[in-house]
Parts: sequence; C-alpha cells; structure tokens
Amino acid sequence: MESEVRSIRVGVPSEQWNDWRWQLGHSLRSADELADFLRCSAGQREEIRRLSKNFRFAVTPYYASLVNLEDPEDPIGLQVFPQSMELLCSPEEESDHIGEEQYSPVRRIVHRYPDRVLLLLTEQCSVYCRFCTRRRIVGGGMDAGYQEEVAEAIEYVRATPEVRDVLISGGDPLIYSEEKLESVLAGLRSIEHVEIIRIGTRAPVVIPMRITDELCGMLRRYHPLYMNTHFNHPREITAESAAACARLADAGIPLGNQTVLMRGVNDCPTIMKRLVHELLKIRVRPYYLYQTDLAIGTKHFRAPISKGIEIIEALRGHTTGFAVPTFVVDMVGGGGKVPLGPNYVISQAPGHWVLRNFEGFMSTYTEPDDYVDRCPDRCGACKTERDVTARPTISGLIRARTPYMKAKGKAEKRVASRVRKPAR
Repeated sequence: MESEVRSIRVGVPSEQWNDWRWQLGHSLRSADELADFLRCSAGQREEIRRLSKNFRFAVTPYYASLVNLEDPEDPIGLQVFPQSMELLCSPEEESDHIGEEQYSPVRRIVHRYPDRVLLLLTEQCSVYCRFCTRRRIVGGGMDAGYQEEVAEAIEYVRATPEVRDVLISGGDPLIYSEEKLESVLAGLRSIEHVEIIRIGTRAPVVIPMRITDELCGMLRRYHPLYMNTHFNHPREITAESAAACARLADAGIPLGNQTVLMRGVNDCPTIMKRLVHELLKIRVRPYYLYQTDLAIGTKHFRAPISKGIEIIEALRGHTTGFAVPTFVVDMVGGGGKVPLGPNYVISQAPGHWVLRNFEGFMSTYTEPDDYVDRCPDRCGACKTERDVTARPTISGLIRARTPYMKAKGKAEKRVASRVRKPAR
C-alpha cells in the first residue's frame, strides 16, 4: 500500500504514519525544519527564514512526501514551500480583498448572501497553502475569548431566521477534535431554520489520516451535511486520499471539490481534465474552479482569466457534464462570486437564438410565439414569496417594473442591522 511505502521511506512505523495526530505533531513548522527537508545551502536557509516571517509555514509529513524534491517547479511543492515572490506586493492586492470584514456582524461570521453565512471556526490549518485567500488571519492562535466568539456566532445564526445554510470553514475545521467539532454541529443543528450544514476542508488532500471511522460516524449524525474539499492537481489523488473520500462518501456525505487555478500548478487543460476525471473516480464532484484571489503576495500564482475560460472550453462537451466545474471570480470589495465561461450564444433576434456547441456546430432555436409569462403576478409560488416584485432583479427590468437596478447597499444594510464588533 502507498502509505506503507511512504512510511518505510521516511523510517516511520506505519501505525504512527497513519495517525493524524502524529502527522500534526511531526509537521514541518519552522524554517530550519524546512531547510533540512529540502537539503538547503546556508544561503537558501537564510532566505527561508526571511520568508517564513511573512506567512506561517506548516506541511504534514504525508503531504511533503508527495513532493518531487528534484523538481524546483513541482506542482505540489509550489503550493506549500515559501518563495521569494511572496514578499512582493502588487498595487491591486489587498489584505481583505474580497471584503469579508465588512460583512461580519459578529466575529467569526461572514454574512454576504441573504440566506447563508460563513462560520470561520478556526484560524489554524494542518498545511498552510502559500496562495491562501485568508492569509491575513490564518495561522493565528485562539485567545482566551475564542469559545465565547464561537458561541456568539452560533447565537447570531439562531437569531437570524433567514439563514438556512451554514458553511463552516476557517482555517480548517477538521483540525478540531471530534468532540469540539460535534459541539458546534450540535449547536447549529438545534436551530430549526438551519436546513443544511457545509464543511470546507483540505484534510482529505493534505492529511487524509484525519478522516477516521470515528469522525465519519460522528458527522453522519448531523445530516443533511455536505463537504467541499480542495484538490488542485491529479497527483494529490493517492490511495490514502481516495480512501478518505470513500469513508466520507460511505457515511452519506456528498463531496464537492474547489480547485484554485494556479500558474505552474494546473493552468493546463490536459492537467485539469485529468484532475476532474480522477475526482469523479473517487466520488468527488468538481464544483468550483477559482480564479486566484488578489491576496497580498500571490501574484506569482495568478494566471489570466482567459486561461480559466480556455480550460472550461476544453472540458465542456469533451467530458461528462458534471465533471465541468463552474469557473468563478470572487469579486474584489465583497461583490461575491461571479461565474465566467465561454460564450455559446452567437446571436439573438426576436424569437430566435443562434447557438454553437463545443465543436463549433451552430444552429438556431426558435422560441414559442404564444408564451405568456405567469410570474410573478399569476404564479402561486411567487405570490407566497414576500416582496418578490419589489426586488431589483433582471426579471424586474425585463418586465419594466423598474427603470434601473441598484444592488449596492443591500448586504451592507443587512449587516448594519446587527451589532457589529471590530474585526481582528
């Protein structure tokens, strides 16, 4: 088995290698540990010491074992080993570039969308990715008021009945023990209007030993529960990570994957196609392909948006439909995720559309000339929704219910209605 081969190679008994607590306890966490691992010269060691002060460093022995040390551009190593380019700050980069703090009514909650919230459960991870979008906060410790902050976040959800969906992220929530994580899940599941709970984690990728039978047994008590993980390259899919995903899937947890498009790692249609195929084989559905965010010190990871659209073009029609992720850009300033993709609409005329497929084949679609729109006035479902006609929507513009649409301010007003505490 791969895990036994890896444990023998590093001289560690397999029972220790396969213990997630051992993996955490023996992670590479200091500049000197990393320099020893990479067999660095004295000059390189000093450079790593300088870089490690900029953003916390940690890599599990398991994930480090996937790196090809003979290749300075290894796609696994690029994700976790510090590089001198991290010290460069481009003008477009910001600490809180996606505007999470302005939508934080209480600490650990981000309420950007009307019906769902993000719960930042922890600042800690088992592996600190160099492209991290939350590098402004991750890697920090939990102070004396941490438990009170988590309790306050859960009470915010309880007091906000429009919230039907809670995403638990961080940091990585699965760095928690089963007991601590269950206390949070139980608190959220006790709230009647919380319909679904989601967990965002990279544990199946970087420390698959964490996905134990005990963890899966606990998680299955809190369905409907969903999990998104984070594979960026097909080489990350190993026997160990596949087994971890199998345990989660067998516990009835639907699995999705969020990939970050990164220069030198996966900015290639062939690599991405291989990745989505391998994901489906381990019962993980490709969900999002993210354009790399404008976090400080990450310019060297960013590829142009056109590359992401090219990748989607290479997937659509050339592979299974649900193997194609949605390519999104998280808008600077807190606008949220915007999906982007190839344009398959060639032209539009009254009653007729000209469309193309992935091969360049074009045809027309003729719309019915007797269609009468029932929404919202005569549609029973719409009538049950409050203020549907008053909402500034595209459909409202089409029906000339409003001459313009102004979206700015909706989310800010929602957050302002709650007591806000200073962000950390």
